[in-house]
Amino acid sequence: MRPAFAVGLVFAGCCSNVIFLELLARKHPGCGNIVTFAQFLFIAVEGFLFEADLGRKHPAIPIRYYAIMVTMFFTVSVVNNYALNLHIAMPLHMIFRSGSLIANMILGIIILKKRYSVFKYASIALVSVGIFICTFMSAKQVTSQSSSSENDGFQAFAWWFLGIGALTFALLMSARMGIFQETLYKQFGKHAKEALFYNHALPLPGFIFLASDIYDHAVLFNNSELYQVPVVGVVVPIMWFYLLMNVITQYVCIRGVFILTTECASLTVTLVVTLRKFVRALEAVRLTSPSFCTQTEASPSALGSVVGHFTTNDGKQRVF
Repeated sequence: MRPAFAVGLVFAGCCSNVIFLELLARKHPGCGNIVTFAQFLFIAVEGFLFEADLGRKHPAIPIRYYAIMVTMFFTVSVVNNYALNLHIAMPLHMIFRSGSLIANMILGIIILKKRYSVFKYASIALVSVGIFICTFMSAKQVTSQSSSSENDGFQAFAWWFLGIGALTFALLMSARMGIFQETLYKQFGKHAKEALFYNHALPLPGFIFLASDIYDHAVLFNNSELYQVPVVGVVVPIMWFYLLMNVITQYVCIRGVFILTTECASLTVTLVVTLRKFVRALEAVRLTSPSFCTQTEASPSALGSVVGHFTTNDGKQRVF
């Protein structure tokens, strides 16, 4: 498939996915684990049926390499979703993760010994400013929304700071995974659907450690208000409907990302993903409180400016 089609999947899936993720997190902020599990299970079952041919098809890339990739991918997904439990607002979550472009370039310099133009280094600084603005304003909001008690305010800020640490760790791990995928595909060829399947099937046993939390939220979802699904007419608890739509849109998004990893260099993929996260950040800001939107409006603007310049000035690595 051509990169243009993959980019379409990324934006169609990811930009609609954030709506349902926000609806889920607004009602049950600690639902990150059940959301991650549902996404992994759906993609693994689909891949087992249509890509692995019920287990009869042998992988083109050795399993040991997928095991390494899976460890990174599973860790990034769980940590990113769990950060929502740590007083991390959805707009900050989206904008902070847009720093993947910075992380990818830094690790590219360290690991692959790459060198970039002065323009790209300047762009890194601009993205950093945008993320810092959003992070700083989010910290002020956390303390202002906490209890008047000084102890409660400190506790809320401590959890928020831990959330920032979790997002930073996931950011660096995600960048390292992108570089690892790039070298892997150069060695063994392009196998986007196979990689998508194994990256979601192999981590499933790890959810055993999260079974209690997943079960508790499944009970909460069952007790949510009933909702009649349009066209189909089936009545289900509304939280399960939100979860189903989140899973479907996530599948569309992640499939587009994995196609891009086989067609483009890791920096180009990161650029597209950054632009996607920027759009999702704007969407998340619009869905949340107006005060946060006003305070952080400079941050998305900075990110958008950088991504726009990258797409028009990067003559060596183009998506289209």
